[in-house]
Amino acid sequence: MLNKYYPPHLGGIEFHMRDLAEALVARPDTHVRAIVANEGGPRVDETLNGVEVVRLPRRADAASTPVAPSMRAAIRDEAAAPPDRRPDVFHLHFPYPWGEVSWLAAGGGGYTQGSTASATAKVPSVVTYHSDIVRQKAGLAAYRPLLERFLDRIDLIIASSPDMVEHSEFLNPRAEKCRVVPFGINVDQFAATPAVQARAAELRQGHTRPIVLFVGRLIYYKGADVLVKAMSDIDADLVIIGTGPLESELRTIAAASGILDRVTFLRSQPFDELVAWYHAADLFCLPSVARSEAFGLVQLEAHAAGTPVISTTLTTGVPFVNQDGVTGLTVPPGDADVLSAALRTLVNDREVRERYGRQAYERVHRDFTIDRMVDDTLAVYAEAAERRGGRGARS
Repeated sequence: MLNKYYPPHLGGIEFHMRDLAEALVARPDTHVRAIVANEGGPRVDETLNGVEVVRLPRRADAASTPVAPSMRAAIRDEAAAPPDRRPDVFHLHFPYPWGEVSWLAAGGGGYTQGSTASATAKVPSVVTYHSDIVRQKAGLAAYRPLLERFLDRIDLIIASSPDMVEHSEFLNPRAEKCRVVPFGINVDQFAATPAVQARAAELRQGHTRPIVLFVGRLIYYKGADVLVKAMSDIDADLVIIGTGPLESELRTIAAASGILDRVTFLRSQPFDELVAWYHAADLFCLPSVARSEAFGLVQLEAHAAGTPVISTTLTTGVPFVNQDGVTGLTVPPGDADVLSAALRTLVNDREVRERYGRQAYERVHRDFTIDRMVDDTLAVYAEAAERRGGRGARS
């Protein structure tokens, strides 16, 4: 696997990569080696929970893209390794321009039977396309030719939802090589254990009104400002868990709306405390306003706790995860009035909240588990190998 970083570095893609890698190595005869950048210092080779992690020296960081000059050589070395260490598949995680360019420079992709391609090209390749590049428009314009070449040369593309394939200008023309593998979570970690129920009850004691919960970074595309505005005439408390550059602006909006006493701002919480908040909340809201929100994994976390969700109808996987009228409600992004109406509907109707919560719980346990994600990913690996006429993929 190739990516920017690997945990303990914080990041949604990094956590997904770790969860997938650790679940893969738990399967018989499956091995994973992750090649990533090291945030500081020399190369580090280590094994974390069965996953071999190679951290390459980072020389710079441009537009949140770590530059690791030795990545191309590391990819070539992997492809040219003895058979017992040679990978059956390269799995990249997009967006990481330096990794994609390094793979291309190492000769990745473009293999046909009987060709004299490089060793790298002979290894089947897969990329998980996490998100379009949305905000860095100037950078995307410059990078576009290489991105197009990269996607053309990769064997198969994993997308987390059919919506991403349909609406991405880069994936839609390549739909025939896209495979939908929704992200999964460890649903058991969100179970209503006696300890979780006790802590959730303690959290609820601090609130006399229903609790609306938001979890995420306080940045532009999360739409927390829309949520605060929508709460102005809702008889409920808002709990915001997360930090970011917009926190002071959110406090100003809450004060101007006269609801500052009903809004609680909390920094990022330990995992057990976060799980308790999911259970304490009456509903969860993800009011994202831009396609940078490609999936909304926090929706699954809320669902795993049996908590209904209100989210937005972005042209990404967000409404795919939270089905309108099934696991919660969806509203147009950026519309505080419509969001306020949806909040009022669920805040005022406990029976509907509980029904959506039950259906959300059932769906996440059926369709969004890590085991299901691993099964589907292994099937993509096998198909990539089959398309090459090669051996079955270990990883």
